[in-house]
Amino acid sequence: MQLLRFHLIEDESCEKEIKKELEKKLDKMVMRDLFGKSKTAPTKEERERARKEYLDRRGTDKSRGKNSDLACRMGRKYRR
Repeated sequence: MQLLRFHLIEDESCEKEIKKELEKKLDKMVMRDLFGKSKTAPTKEERERARKEYLDRRGTDKSRGKNSDLACRMGRKYRR
């Protein structure tokens, strides 16, 4: 709705909110791309590089342990 207001009636009062939401959308697109690369890159090294960048951007907490919810969602299998 804000995009319509911005473009159709040239209401610039919502410009900051639009920029913020577009940045969030771009971040989500980058994250999805990295996740996909972490699963489908042609070499193991590229998959690992993409996985690490994904986790770094995601902000994993190493204190959560190796069986963290995020690690499980990344498809990692751990033995206790």
